Amino acid sequence: MILFKLKCHAGHEFEGWFRDSAAFSRQNARDQVACPECGSSDIDKAPMAPRPLRTTAATQTERPPSPEEVRRALQLLRRQVETHCENVGSRFATEARAIHNGTATARGIYGDATSAESRALADDGIEFQTIPWPAPSDA
Repeated sequence: MILFKLKCHAGHEFEGWFRDSAAFSRQNARDQVACPECGSSDIDKAPMAPRPLRTTAATQTERPPSPEEVRRALQLLRRQVETHCENVGSRFATEARAIHNGTATARGIYGDATSAESRALADDGIEFQTIPWPAPSDA
């Protein structure tokens, strides 16, 4: 995974994680990368300083996040997705495939897919993520 600092045409800066540089390029070419602030898909990489990996004793002894910290991070992610993406419900696999094939407008979507639908999307090279949402009562 690689972290890129990104910038939209309106000047909003944000970060995005991608499998590699080629994954960013593919998604950006398909307008699948959008500014979380204004929704623009006119995105470029912003200048950023390299972050060399440190192997000091201090970084080796850092504690992993607590379950509460993970839950809060997932709640924040869920709010961002629900605010900036379209809930397509059980049509997720169909919509993801249509966006991938260019027969539907490229946009952020979320919804539900069966295990078989998820395997078929992955087998066809369609990129998606499964996110373990906190229970709605916790959100």
